[in-house]
Amino acid sequence: MHPVVRAPVNAEAVAVLHRAARPLMDELPRLTDRVVELLREEEPAYRAASVDQDELWHEVYRSLRHNVGSLLRPKELRDAARRCSWRIGADRAEQGLPLDALMRAFRLGGAVVWQSLVDRVTRYDPDGARLLVHVAAEVWDFVDEHCAVVAEAYRQTERRLAWRHGNRQRLMADALLEGTMRVADLAETSEALGLPERGRYAVVAVAGPGREAHRALIRSRVPAAVRILWHPRSDADLGIATLGCDPGFPGGPGDPGTADGLLAELAGALPALPGLRTGVSSAVEGLARIGDARRLAETALRSAAPGGAPVLLQEHLPAALLVSSPGLAAALAERVLGPVLRLEGADRDLLLDTLTAWLECDGSARQAGSRLFCHRNTVLNRLRRFEQLTGRSLGRPHELAELSLALTAHRILRGQAGGQVPGAARTVPGQDRPAV
Repeated sequence: MHPVVRAPVNAEAVAVLHRAARPLMDELPRLTDRVVELLREEEPAYRAASVDQDELWHEVYRSLRHNVGSLLRPKELRDAARRCSWRIGADRAEQGLPLDALMRAFRLGGAVVWQSLVDRVTRYDPDGARLLVHVAAEVWDFVDEHCAVVAEAYRQTERRLAWRHGNRQRLMADALLEGTMRVADLAETSEALGLPERGRYAVVAVAGPGREAHRALIRSRVPAAVRILWHPRSDADLGIATLGCDPGFPGGPGDPGTADGLLAELAGALPALPGLRTGVSSAVEGLARIGDARRLAETALRSAAPGGAPVLLQEHLPAALLVSSPGLAAALAERVLGPVLRLEGADRDLLLDTLTAWLECDGSARQAGSRLFCHRNTVLNRLRRFEQLTGRSLGRPHELAELSLALTAHRILRGQAGGQVPGAARTVPGQDRPAV
């Protein structure tokens, strides 16, 4: 498109404009009344109770004074007029007045001024009326310029307010998760974050690459009754999950039984994605205990395997105890499994995988054999060798419990070190099923 080229403004037309504009400076109160009246008639936003009518009148008056003055002395007053319009745009953004209503108000004010100019020239200087058209474009360009100033001030203020609001919410969520929130601030935090003060909560902790995709997938899968407020950190994403709001109402959404059911649904809906670890705390009661839930979620996270199923703390308490004391976990694994762990890699993993499969199949050698693609007798032979190496019997309950805990400790320690998780099924390239 070619730019529109306007001829220089005729000096005689400018003189006509100035002769018409000077008397308007004395008529500003009347013009202000007219603009305010039109705003109340045509713009519902300006009739709202939140708009102080006295303040509105003075705002319109200041704007008209600066703008009419700029028609007379543009070089001297244009910057002051722009500052006035900017202030109005910023103030109205802070008050929440809709931007489109504000823009129409400025155009309406421009229309009132222009009509007043036309009326005065037509009445007192009929010969100059034909010249006034030559400055119409400049007058409306001036109105458009101030509409742009108002819009930019409004948007900048809106962005600043949004950042301030978001930052305030982040600080509140961080204080809740750290357990540093003052009791006196709980009510305000509850309102700001939309979290019921007496609700039941859990915290979800997610670590690893691709956490944004994980959050998006979670939003599409979590139960409708569960809301998650995410708080991203550099090392992990923490989600405050609302499980209901009135713990004293039997059978209601905040009832402990209902909350535990929602927690189980939530854990079951969380996806297992490559490289990600996910831990879920047990349920806690009240906004003040979010910090406790965060610590429980981080404990669950430490016992989760990369790419493995999410760990719901209350279903993995032995593992949680072990990750809470890494030194004791390492000592347990070495004392109980030491002879097995010192075998060659393939031989060691074969025995660990077999014991893991047998435990997960509730002690059924036949089911473990199906999982490992071998005969049940092969499973029994491997288990006997395991017993010989460790000096512990799988038939003695206390020794079986010790072996199970030691196996869990070794899996967690290996997972934390970034190695392959013992007991996890390995796959052969080209096959979808695990092999041993």
